[in-house]
Amino acid sequence: MDTMRPIDPDHVALAERLAADGVQYAVGGWIDITGRSKSKVVPIAHLPNLLAGSERYTPRGMGDLGRMTPTEDECVAVPDVDTLIVCPWDRRFAWMAADLSFGGREPFALCTRSILKGQLAAAADAGFEFNLGVETELFVFKPESLDRTDGYLEPLARTGSLRPTQAYDIEAAMDAMPFLHPMAAAMEETGFGLFSFDTEGGDAQYEFDFDYAPALEMADRLTFFRLMVKEVAKQAGLIATFMPKPYTNAWGSGHHFNMSLVDVETGQNMFRDAEDRRGKGWSKGAYSFVAGIIRHARAIAAVATPTVNSYKRLTPRLTDGSVSWAPVFAAYGDNNRSCMLRLPRNRPAIENRGVDSAANTYIAAALMLAAGLEGMNEGLDPGDPVEDLTYDWVADGANRTGPVRLPRTLQEAVEAFAADPLVTEVFPAEFVNAYIDMKQGEWDDYHREVSEWERTKYLLAF
Repeated sequence: MDTMRPIDPDHVALAERLAADGVQYAVGGWIDITGRSKSKVVPIAHLPNLLAGSERYTPRGMGDLGRMTPTEDECVAVPDVDTLIVCPWDRRFAWMAADLSFGGREPFALCTRSILKGQLAAAADAGFEFNLGVETELFVFKPESLDRTDGYLEPLARTGSLRPTQAYDIEAAMDAMPFLHPMAAAMEETGFGLFSFDTEGGDAQYEFDFDYAPALEMADRLTFFRLMVKEVAKQAGLIATFMPKPYTNAWGSGHHFNMSLVDVETGQNMFRDAEDRRGKGWSKGAYSFVAGIIRHARAIAAVATPTVNSYKRLTPRLTDGSVSWAPVFAAYGDNNRSCMLRLPRNRPAIENRGVDSAANTYIAAALMLAAGLEGMNEGLDPGDPVEDLTYDWVADGANRTGPVRLPRTLQEAVEAFAADPLVTEVFPAEFVNAYIDMKQGEWDDYHREVSEWERTKYLLAF
């Protein structure tokens, strides 16, 4: 079978070492629009061929992004050997992240990993490296939950449904250790730098916190993390989901971005400055980065909160009247968790709380980086930080003169994405058109569906 490039003898030796350790198969996972890893499975002896670009795909339409005709050329997956990980839950498999090359000639326009690499290269040309830490949340529940008519996801143990919340409860965490322990062990083995995990606010909801990394490494890490979570959950007899808001009374699952820039030559963090005129220790560049993201926040929502379901999370309050802890305004605050952006006191990174667990980390990071750099290039100023509880603005009407409201629906986000000129600078035209078509279709499918809420509200009322 032909390869894109000659087989590397070092890769032959690598395959032999892996085989001696019991590895039997390798995958070079390119990433679809939902963040899922896709690959053919090859015998470990074929690893050198895989790394040389032997495997071809017809990837359009997988994850609903784009359509392909039978006459088009295929894509070649080109794995990054530096990302190779032996899967702790099944050591027969070695996983790698891969880029898609159209016909083996150029980056495929719909390859989300290649899009991020392009934006990182632009940042490097400007003298910056983009680091990213991500706080990602998920639900892990009993399979029998799928048969419930109320949508409730049953936790592993009853302590996972403490009222008003199981958040940070030690007993609930201990009771969930059949899942949490093998996850923690797998993350330690694979170099995540895990420093904590906990039970989150929702029933059967959990969060893992681990070291930040250069943005491409972090995006690859999260792709593997999603695969690992699902497989480890299955081995514990459970199911995992990254759906942002799995049922009405649930808390939402965030995927908070913690972003920082460092000088490529000196390694110095560019977001700290002891001479901050606001007295908070942040640099002018950090404030401008914030302003750039705020300027493009409504377009960013289309990739940061990318599903119909995402906007059930971006509401001021939960059904019980308590605050949602998810942002509804494109505002920033020093330590104000009701804002989209937060300048935390314990780390030199800008936190974006307006990203949810359905986001494809590659494209969300690419657009946010571009927006932040635009803000720095133009010297934008975001104004003074917001100290109010922004959820109250919705009730008292202050949003008429305050910061811009984030999109309320996927439809609004898609329209903002289509209208923002920065989008066409970051993404290839083919990607932009395919993404808009896909998300508009997703909204249209949802909007034409008659829900049980509508039947209850209107059937006998008219």
